[in-house]
Amino acid sequence: MVSVASPAPKPGPEAPAIQRFGFLLVPNFSLIALGSAVDPLRLANMVLGRRLFDYVTLGLTDDPVLSSDGLRMVPDQRMGETSQFDAVFVVGPNPIPRQGLADITRWLRLLAGQGVALGGIDTGCYFLAKAGLLDGYRCTIHWEDRATLQAEFPDLPVSTRLFEIDRDRYTCSGGVSPLDLMTFLLRRPPGNRELAQQVSDLLVSYQRSPEDNQTLPLRYRYANIPAVLLEALEIMEINIEEPLSPGEIADYVRISRRQLERLFTDHVGLSPARKYLEIRLAHARRAVLRTNRRIEDIAAGSGFVSSAHFIARYRAAFGKTPQSERLALLAANRHPG
Repeated sequence: MVSVASPAPKPGPEAPAIQRFGFLLVPNFSLIALGSAVDPLRLANMVLGRRLFDYVTLGLTDDPVLSSDGLRMVPDQRMGETSQFDAVFVVGPNPIPRQGLADITRWLRLLAGQGVALGGIDTGCYFLAKAGLLDGYRCTIHWEDRATLQAEFPDLPVSTRLFEIDRDRYTCSGGVSPLDLMTFLLRRPPGNRELAQQVSDLLVSYQRSPEDNQTLPLRYRYANIPAVLLEALEIMEINIEEPLSPGEIADYVRISRRQLERLFTDHVGLSPARKYLEIRLAHARRAVLRTNRRIEDIAAGSGFVSSAHFIARYRAAFGKTPQSERLALLAANRHPG
């Protein structure tokens, strides 16, 4: 836990109560997401000149917790040692584990029964869903894991937004999005808009809206390329399972196939077919590494006519077969170095 300079004042008749936050670190948690969640609270205390926001890290045991970066963090407390929190956030791992969740589920349900606000950071949303604590709530998760969450919990309203605040459930997508979630929460009592703005200024950041999406539109990812080429790329990203031919794409964007080929060569450095394959393989690789779907199903869902063709293309692009890369990731997570 990052320490703060000012000691806690003795509560007075008008002094707001200290808000206490807990961050549950699941092994392989995102270190950047944790820092992005904690630092706004530290800076809020600094701006106020006193400790109004307290925060601790929690582990499943007292042992150091391995982050996805390979760095280990010694938790301040063990999960279940106390439930005296105003809010508890699960800082989720990559990939999402499928076993060993019972203790987390029980504790989250206990907290919910006591009226503690609950949040999920990065894949932390999955743990709330597994505990049945997101039924009837809007939520979000990292865009790479959205399909996994929806497949297991099809009734959950899962958005593509940076973060969601729905009553006493707070979820965000990971990366640096906790900065946006926490500074937005600082607008609420005992904080206010001015405090949130000052914290954002110190972070050399700006407060992104809950309406903002996680991924940038293509027009921002591909700068200074013709609108017709953006349209062609959007068509490719939408049509993964049943790929279109370059001629069909050219027809959709109302240019000749030769013009399409030239535009891709000049602005992307690849032919339309090669770029399309790259998009489909990236989609497939996310499914290989972040879901338990069968390789055959991933191949079909990524527009490949056979598993053999898919595996050959995958090995050529990434140096390993889908199955060997998946097994290597599982082994690394079971036996971290």
